[in-house]
Amino acid sequence: RKMVKGTKKKILTFSSRGIGARYRHLLTDLQRLLPHSRKEAKLEPKEKLTTINEICELRSCEGCIFFEVRKRTDLYMWLSLTPNGPSAKFQVYNVHTMEELKMTGNCMLNSRPIITFDGNFDTAPHYTLMKELLLRLFGVPKGQPRTQPYVDHVFSFSIADEKIWFRHFQIADAPQAGAAAPAAGGSLDGTMLVEIGPRFVLDPIRVFNGSFGGFTMWRNPHYVSPTQIRAADRAALAMKYVSRVRSIKEHQQRREESKLRPEPLDMEEVFQ
Repeated sequence: RKMVKGTKKKILTFSSRGIGARYRHLLTDLQRLLPHSRKEAKLEPKEKLTTINEICELRSCEGCIFFEVRKRTDLYMWLSLTPNGPSAKFQVYNVHTMEELKMTGNCMLNSRPIITFDGNFDTAPHYTLMKELLLRLFGVPKGQPRTQPYVDHVFSFSIADEKIWFRHFQIADAPQAGAAAPAAGGSLDGTMLVEIGPRFVLDPIRVFNGSFGGFTMWRNPHYVSPTQIRAADRAALAMKYVSRVRSIKEHQQRREESKLRPEPLDMEEVFQ
């Protein structure tokens, strides 16, 4: 095959140390779906994120998808174009891997995907920038050495509730005439979409003008960190305990007040 300019573009996909099993399987699914990605050893927690720029330069990678795990429960995804940026940070919710979903869809290994975006990506400048990041990192260049000359699956990015929803579908042949009606997502042009997996939701946090840092170009005003959510839950539990202790003290006080006081003409008080 003839090599086209830009076909050797590579991206780096790896994670920080301490990643859980579910998130590790999600990273493995993405590495299998992106034939132009390269693996790397886990990044130590003490290392700065700017070190990733040097690793990408050594590996001749033009971008990076980095999974940052905090407290072994919270997953953050970094999308960055190295070494000059821009970059974006997301929190990942509702992770479902391909092995977990066990969908009926399937696609050829190392085939190129079609990437579709919701029309809401063109409604705001920060969504347009995120769209460009997703397109450059998840888009497999034509003629890339590891790819197969087939297009049989679709990456879908949609915006709902100010979050980005990712779905992965297979482009399959629709049932023939006289057969059963096509499933959801089917059409009458001879093709239909069958979901493969994985699934996840990205909650945008910040957009930086540099790679893994720099000036904050946009910040999500509605974002609430999981630490704040856990603190609010603990405060709610503490308020339940405080209200229960207060009710016990009030009950004891009412019992003390309801006791009969000794009268001055009581027989025991007169004849002592």
